[in-house]
Amino acid sequence: MEYASLTLSFLFAFLLTCITVTITITLFSRSRSRLPPGPFPFPVIGNLLQLGNKPHHSLAKLSRRYGPLMSLKLGTITTIVVSSPDIAKEFFQTHDHSFSGRAVPDVARMVDHNNHSIVFLPAGDHWRRLRRISKEYMFSLQRLDASETLRQKKVKELIDHVNQCCTSERAVSIGGVAFTTSLNILSNFIFSMDFAQYDSLTSQEFKDNVWAIMELVGKPNIGDFFPILKSLDPQGLLQHANVYAKKIITIIDRVIDQRVQALSSSSTNNDVLDVLLNLNQIDESSINRNDMRHLFFALFIAGTDTTSSTLEWAMAELIHNPDKLEVARLEIIKLVEHKENILQESHLPQLPYLQAVIKETLWLHPPAPFLVPHQAIRDVEIQGFLVPKKAQILCNAWAMGRDPKVWSHPESFMPERFLDVNTNYKGQDFEFIPFGAGRRICPGLNMAHRILHIMLGSLIQKFNWKLEGNIKAKDMDMSEKFGLTLQKNVPLKVIPVRL
Repeated sequence: MEYASLTLSFLFAFLLTCITVTITITLFSRSRSRLPPGPFPFPVIGNLLQLGNKPHHSLAKLSRRYGPLMSLKLGTITTIVVSSPDIAKEFFQTHDHSFSGRAVPDVARMVDHNNHSIVFLPAGDHWRRLRRISKEYMFSLQRLDASETLRQKKVKELIDHVNQCCTSERAVSIGGVAFTTSLNILSNFIFSMDFAQYDSLTSQEFKDNVWAIMELVGKPNIGDFFPILKSLDPQGLLQHANVYAKKIITIIDRVIDQRVQALSSSSTNNDVLDVLLNLNQIDESSINRNDMRHLFFALFIAGTDTTSSTLEWAMAELIHNPDKLEVARLEIIKLVEHKENILQESHLPQLPYLQAVIKETLWLHPPAPFLVPHQAIRDVEIQGFLVPKKAQILCNAWAMGRDPKVWSHPESFMPERFLDVNTNYKGQDFEFIPFGAGRRICPGLNMAHRILHIMLGSLIQKFNWKLEGNIKAKDMDMSEKFGLTLQKNVPLKVIPVRL
């Protein structure tokens, strides 16, 4: 008993000493480094307990106390939180290069993706080369115009599927069908083939693997807060992600192999894969096979979930606000005179209210509430405070959309706020940057813009919608859950009714 008591006393004294030393070092470090203000970190864990299950909410609340430039310690990671347009402009315009690094999550190391991906590479020569190729050969205005027909075809297939659900009075999972449509638009744009089907009974290996990776990436990872533990992969997230990622890479490799053989017989599809393979043959140093497979991998992971979650939120908000839905629908019907006529991308500039609905959705429900975290590549002084090299930068786009100093009625769905104003999400208006800003802005922004408008417009043009179980629109669950993207807590399932 005495031995046990002595041991406990020793452990208590040792723990107390460690805490005292940690607090002293933290205070000394904070005073010496001139970090921005922020809540005092606990020993070892820092401010992790203050994140909660909705960190964008928690950090917005803390920022109201400590200011729009705030520092935290998340485990051992120094984190700077940006929560105002003015501060965001300093980070992503004035000092864009200094904050062009990426904080790489541990799961991004699957199949060595972090070392080859346009998302996570340092903004050096390799990254610039891939960025230029994606801009010129994938997302240029010319390439997007040339691929309009395939997007139209995939949206028509979506409408045909919803029509079948009408006939059978079956509910439609809006997020699910939006994901399938987005995935098939991308797979046809890149490979000229479908990678998913609306029939859930059909084997859909690629779609299932993408879903699995997104779920893993969305989970909190101890290795991200304590890098010393990364090699142990304590939660097994990286191990599982590697399994799914290898399956996706294998499918991509198989398609590339088949295309290389087809090209030898002069058979072409003139899709993105053809263009990049031709570019590789002309100058292998411009893009190699590994570049291609990781570029495609990143596009499928990043381009499907963000689009489908935004479409689901847009539909949910319109159903929740039936008067707004009717305004958007009448605008389309007035432009596209006959209900059998198909909404075209060329119609979009003439649909200001539909555009306002998409903007309002991206403002109220940014798909990545912290964007993709940046990292400081050098020490930078911002407003008298020091942002240290290797600090993680979180831009709380969600909080900036809730700032009453910038926006009126920030909790309400009001597409009208974007009518007759020039505010857009192309990275110049820092109060509204759901796709990021500066050199790290999302390269697929213009394609996402087209997909979102044409899908949403077609769904509300052709159908009315009612909730399952005769739930009234005003009683909808509009809560959210935090993950890789900002998802609805309760997925939107609605029964379509032909107009």
